[in-house]
Amino acid sequence: MAAARVAGGGCCPPMDLFRSEAMQLVQLIIPIESAHHTVSYIGDLGLLQFKDLNADKSPFQRTYAAQIKKFGEMARKLRFFKEQMEKAGVTPSTKPMTQTEIDVDDLEVKLGEFEAELVEMNTNDEKLQRSYNELVEYKLVLNKAGGFFSSAFSSATAQQKEIESQQTGEESLDTPLLQDREISIESSKQVKLGFITGLVSKEKSMPFERIIFRATRGNVYTRQAAVEEPVIDPVSGEKVEKNVFVVFYSGEKAKTKILRICEAFGANRYSFTEDFGKQVQMISEVSGRLAELRTAIDAGLLQKSKLLQTIGDQFVQWNTLARKEKSIYHTMNMLSLDVTKKCLVAEGWSPVFATNLIQDALQRAAFDSNSQVGTIFQVLHTSESPPTYFHTNKFTSAFQDIVDAYGVAKYQEANPGVYTIVTFPFLFAVMFGDWGHGICLLLAALVFIIREKKLSGQKLGDITEMTFGGRYVILMMALFSIYTGIIYNEFFSVPFELFAPSAYACRDLSCRDATTVGLIKARPTYPFGVDPVWHGSRSELPFLNSLKMKMSILIGVAQMNLGIILSYFNAAYFRNSLNVWFQFIPQIIFLNSLFGYLSLLIILKWCTGSQADLYHVMIYMFLSPTDELGENQLFPQQKTVQLVLLLLALVSVPWMLLPKPFLLKMQHQARQGESYMPLQSTEESLQLEANHDSHGHEEFEFSEVFVHQMIHTIEFVLGAVSNTASYLRLWALSLAHSELSSVFYEKVLLLAWGYNNIIILAVGAILFIFVTVGVLLVMETLSAFLHALRLHWVEFQNKFYEGDGYKFYPFSFASVNDEVE
Repeated sequence: MAAARVAGGGCCPPMDLFRSEAMQLVQLIIPIESAHHTVSYIGDLGLLQFKDLNADKSPFQRTYAAQIKKFGEMARKLRFFKEQMEKAGVTPSTKPMTQTEIDVDDLEVKLGEFEAELVEMNTNDEKLQRSYNELVEYKLVLNKAGGFFSSAFSSATAQQKEIESQQTGEESLDTPLLQDREISIESSKQVKLGFITGLVSKEKSMPFERIIFRATRGNVYTRQAAVEEPVIDPVSGEKVEKNVFVVFYSGEKAKTKILRICEAFGANRYSFTEDFGKQVQMISEVSGRLAELRTAIDAGLLQKSKLLQTIGDQFVQWNTLARKEKSIYHTMNMLSLDVTKKCLVAEGWSPVFATNLIQDALQRAAFDSNSQVGTIFQVLHTSESPPTYFHTNKFTSAFQDIVDAYGVAKYQEANPGVYTIVTFPFLFAVMFGDWGHGICLLLAALVFIIREKKLSGQKLGDITEMTFGGRYVILMMALFSIYTGIIYNEFFSVPFELFAPSAYACRDLSCRDATTVGLIKARPTYPFGVDPVWHGSRSELPFLNSLKMKMSILIGVAQMNLGIILSYFNAAYFRNSLNVWFQFIPQIIFLNSLFGYLSLLIILKWCTGSQADLYHVMIYMFLSPTDELGENQLFPQQKTVQLVLLLLALVSVPWMLLPKPFLLKMQHQARQGESYMPLQSTEESLQLEANHDSHGHEEFEFSEVFVHQMIHTIEFVLGAVSNTASYLRLWALSLAHSELSSVFYEKVLLLAWGYNNIIILAVGAILFIFVTVGVLLVMETLSAFLHALRLHWVEFQNKFYEGDGYKFYPFSFASVNDEVE
């Protein structure tokens, strides 16, 4: 039975990232009269994660459901106020206000009054605004349709005068009689035409006119005129481009069809008179009414703005209070109510160092609530696995998030986040090494860091927010990229003689741009990094590429050894001797018998300058271990050493596979035998019963354990080979980055420079900047980041990291204030 280890309980959290904070399960027995103050002070402290002791109850069955509903309603009203302030352009005051006690009941009444007043104002404003928009459209109809009728009347008058003048010239003795007869006949054939006026959306005007024409079989006459500026539609409240229309029709059936079509197209209809005198009078009345409505709307908006400003002055304080109170009662609903003792029982996890802090908060809560009985604080012993809590800051939190994205560390498990702070940006830089590109990344990171206070309070886009959150990761990646770039001697793929001239020179001009045969060492060795002459294609396999490839193997083997060593620390910390003897030792032997030996050969070859073929050495170490090495021998007795290492590698495989399952079976049988020992006392009986509950009822299937161990062994053996090969991505991506940078420099910038034309040079420079930023600084950065992430998650962490824990989420008002409801 695991027991929570209780220390003295200091006042400050220890800054130890290697293992999570020591946790303890505590129980609080809180008097009901001080429960609110107690939970509130614990929320201010933010170091206690409450357990839900009412998980079997629905939210409506819990004790404080009514209070949560009340504060949820207050939060809804505050959200409504916030929406109204955003629409009106009113910003809530962020000035620090004097801390005054706010009565929750008075606040509830005040919020209700403000809401009712705002709703009434909005309703009146909507009515006034709709009436105003309707009158605006009506005035447009009077002006545009009046123009239709005025032009039609003028045209008809001119035609009538022309007809009368023609008839006067053709008068005879029979003319009056004929005219009277024609007039009587025409008057009997006249049909009364009706018309409908209104506005329709401009984009719907042509379909509107076409459907009316088809529905009435052409027995209509339609006129339209475009409105110069968009108007606000009275129904939707949005600005829409519209046309004024007049449709002349004959008959009630045609009128009915036209009205239905107007409704279908959302056309607003308005009455209109043919009397020009009445038209002028109506325009005057509408203009006067518009002026009155405008005055009333402006007065209403001013009054609404004053009300919203009053709300905005205290909005932050009210919103914070409502959220805190709701979270307090939500937490109190997680506590168990003991009606007989009139107290609440709480259980939760807290760091050991926070013991004194929590006790101080409980004492203050009891004093401030005038409770005669204080809260009882006691530590419980449990076999339950505690949550994982790492005390991070703004620098280390991003690196810890990288680890947590794979899986949260088990309680007290070795934390990869400590090493990730260095190894992650370093592996990134190995692939991205260019000190010119590193400087660009550094500038981008510094922009985020310098403006972090301003940006942390703003809403950013998803990508920007993710980049801002990882600003210190980018800073470290940039610094390491500058470092590896200086080692590679690459500045936008261009080598420079930064620290000294090149150590090599040509014997004569004939060796220029040829192979390495013509080069001789003329000066001391280049002091730091790669000599500039090693760039280019002076040999079949450039030295720099060979260096990167072998360096990738060395880095990979070193990091995998680190992972296995951390597995030893985990096993030793949890006192798991089986994992020490049958996991750590054979794994470290197997890995270093093969790939550790390869790393040693690489270093020896560099130091001695030997021309030995390491591929041949490693292949024939397995195929023909007894053959002589000949020119591939790097040190005396190398063949004997290889035979011993090969034998150790072969022995380590059954060492990992066989002993552990049988020893686990023996331990299980021993525990089973202990459960039948005679008992001496009741106390021993209870203790043995607890042990029996934790061990005796565990099912043990030897076949499952053996299969699991076999899978684990095969996975490690194959993984040792595949993981080592996987680290060659460091070389591959570094080569790709260098070659892309070289191609962009030579084929874009230098090519444009060669034309000796200012326009071509400017275009080439702009194109070079764009491809550098888009491809090398964005796509290549993302690619190197993802590959470094994979190397940590798979190749490094799978050696020791289980990641099956769960995070410590304490009840804290700081997190409540950050929530977006």
